[in-house]
Amino acid sequence: MKAVLLPLLLSLALAGCNASAPSPVASAVQPASTNITPPDFKLPEGRGCSGDVARWQAIQQNDLNMGHVNQKVYDEIQREIAASASACQAGRDSEASAMVTASKRRHGYPG
Repeated sequence: MKAVLLPLLLSLALAGCNASAPSPVASAVQPASTNITPPDFKLPEGRGCSGDVARWQAIQQNDLNMGHVNQKVYDEIQREIAASASACQAGRDSEASAMVTASKRRHGYPG
């Protein structure tokens, strides 16, 4: 029995020598300022669709600056904002505000 156990134990010990050590995980540390809204950030004021459009625009610019939205999604939202702004300027206030709300929901923001 000892003759069988000794080679088995030796092979297990040698197998342990061949195991690779876990490699350290490199972490990309982002500067804190990238993930935090600047202290001087203030949402635009205003009523009706013009205020809705301006606030949605400011939120998107802030989210892009912080890296919370990528450029492709930002560009898509900008097209939606432009359409909302056009409706607002044409006097279609409720339609423009509804377009902003729909854009927010579509992209996962609270309406």
